[in-house]
Amino acid sequence: MTISWEPFQFFGGNTLDPLTNVLLELFLVFVAAQVGAEIAQRLKLPAVVGEITAGCLLGASVLGWIHINEPLEVLAEIGAVFLLFSVGLETRVDELKKVGRVATLVGISGVVLPFVLGTAWALYIGDDIPRSMFVGAAFVATSAGITARVLQDLGMLNRTESRVILGAAVIDDILAMLLLGLVTSLQAGSGVDLSNLFLVFIQAIGFIVVIALVGTRIMRRSSLLLERPINPLSPLTICLALCLGLAVAASYLGLAAIIGAFLAGMIAAETEQRETLIAQLRPIMAFLVPFFFVVTGAKINLAALGSVDVLLMLLVVTLLAIAGKFIGCSLAALSLGRKSAVIVGVGMVPRGEVGIIVAGLGLQAGIFSDTIYAIIIAMSLITSVITPPALGALFADTKSASSQVSAQEDGNK
Repeated sequence: MTISWEPFQFFGGNTLDPLTNVLLELFLVFVAAQVGAEIAQRLKLPAVVGEITAGCLLGASVLGWIHINEPLEVLAEIGAVFLLFSVGLETRVDELKKVGRVATLVGISGVVLPFVLGTAWALYIGDDIPRSMFVGAAFVATSAGITARVLQDLGMLNRTESRVILGAAVIDDILAMLLLGLVTSLQAGSGVDLSNLFLVFIQAIGFIVVIALVGTRIMRRSSLLLERPINPLSPLTICLALCLGLAVAASYLGLAAIIGAFLAGMIAAETEQRETLIAQLRPIMAFLVPFFFVVTGAKINLAALGSVDVLLMLLVVTLLAIAGKFIGCSLAALSLGRKSAVIVGVGMVPRGEVGIIVAGLGLQAGIFSDTIYAIIIAMSLITSVITPPALGALFADTKSASSQVSAQEDGNK
């Protein structure tokens, strides 16, 4: 069996066998990600903006050079898993405890208001209540992967605002999965099994608490065991196995796999080899993570957004999605101060892969039309693209203000 590939034929090539075709697409995606990231960084934008834009250009909507297939999907998901694992490595559970109350308030507020706004919009355009609630569910969960990458690129993971955002994103994910179960039950007409939803909620909370608290304590006491195997890379390989195992466990409990990976990183952060693990993980991250963002960008179908009416609907949906997260989350974080609350509100805006997953489920179940699907996908990507430069500017302002205060203090001395 052979597969023809248009750009290859343009250069005078022949049809490609399946393996070569996959390798060529991986090559294109990886190179495009590096070029996009380089251009974005030269424009003083985070690398993730360039990677998502590169995906839009390579996808079916523009050049059509890549098609989302199983190998690309798998690499993208693995990239997201390792991204959150690396973020967990730079996040200690004791630091999250300090912001636990604020993160909980932010997570809850960041679910309630967007869900209400999304449902109200869908009711306004004529959908019934179950369908409208499904649209509302697509407004809910923050993309931990995109925000985490931006915070990591900015070197701001140790900031209080960043810890609140990451903690709230975990809470968002739990509530989003429960909400999705609720609206799916309503849409299917099977009624709501409250006992089952409660069981899922208890399992999710129990999983996170046990892993975050018990797992980290065990690792503190036994981290030297990671060096017992002969393989000099054994600390890294054992922690990667832990990452994959907890990602599977999280998926089994109805959570996103990236939550399990994040918890695995938090456990590994308690080891004596933490700094070495961070350094050894960077080459793996450099290869895998760009696939996630390029594939995210490649999924949008610009042709479905070709009319003025649809573009106006997209504008309204995007504004509602931004307002719901920003207002709800920033108000919940006011105890941190006004500037920090704004940073938290902006950091919770991107929907990214979570909104795309909900949209895909809605399309597959026949709940969404192609137009509504395209609007939700585009909203998820737009909120993902506008957040990185906004966060960069906000953190730059806080740095500048801090520098001015330090200079004044030095002058007074």
